[in-house]
This record gives sequence, C-alpha cells and structure tokens, in this order.
Amino acid sequence: MTSPLVPEPLTKAAFAPFGEVIETEDAEVRIINQGFAKRFHGLARAEIGHGAEAIISIFRATRRPSPIRIDMLERHPLGSQAFAPIQPHDWLIVVAEDAGAEPDLATLRCFYARGDQGVNYALGVWHFPVLILADAQDFLIVDREGPGENLREFFFPEDAVTTIAL
Repeated sequence: MTSPLVPEPLTKAAFAPFGEVIETEDAEVRIINQGFAKRFHGLARAEIGHGAEAIISIFRATRRPSPIRIDMLERHPLGSQAFAPIQPHDWLIVVAEDAGAEPDLATLRCFYARGDQGVNYALGVWHFPVLILADAQDFLIVDREGPGENLREFFFPEDAVTTIAL
C-alpha cells in the first residue's frame, strides 16, 4: 500500500489537466427572465463524439467506509462526464494522468470539492467513481449515450492501493 492521498482544494488551475471545474465564480453572467434570473453561461462543454447524444441523469451516491480505499480508476474514452452536486455537501475527486492504456499511478491526485462545485471530466480522464463525505448525496450527471465502449476500468496491483487522508 502506498502513502495516503492528501486532498487539495479544487481550483480551475489545478484541475485543468483533467477537465473543467463547474462553478459560478468568475463565470460569464447573463441576466435573463426579465431580470429575475442570472445565467452563469458556458461553465463546461460536453464532449459526446459522433453518432451519440448528451444525456442527463441523477446518481445517488452513498458514503464509502473509512478509510476510503482507492484501488481502481475508470475512464470514458468516447465522451466527457460532468458531475454537479444537487445537495450542497462537500465531496472528493481522485484523478490520474494517462500513461497510454492505463493510468499513471504516480500522478494520483485527490481534490476536495465544495458543495457548490462540480466537475466535467475531459474525454478519457482516469478518475475514481464518485466519492462523498455525507451519508448520501445526489449528483446531476451529463454524459454520453451512444455506440461504442465508453467505460474502461483499471484495477490497481495490491502494492499500489492507497487511501485518502481525511
């Protein structure tokens, strides 16, 4: 087992190699609906490829037992995948850079996201499934539905398994 991952704050700059942070801070604002609403415009772009469509789903996550064991990553090679929390609970994100057909485990990073932040994983980014800190939490998901294999999983060798330091 390797050293535990230490969560770092989720910022646009730190997360840029892996996708986009979805948040209202520094966003383009458009006043709409006769002045009764603000639209925070173009916070992320869905990548869906040819012959597919963007779909919207809700994931209902439950908290994993502590210590959180990081023993696999997944990626979606044909489309991006966006997660936006519905309840304002903080949550965690684990990602790694790509080393070809598998993740580069030496580049594992853990981000601490506020409950008002979402992420859009770029096409092909290795990430751990959704990790929450509350007992249960819902997420609005925007991703791809269409032909082709859009899920690849990589399971760590036992000596590469890690946890998250909370």
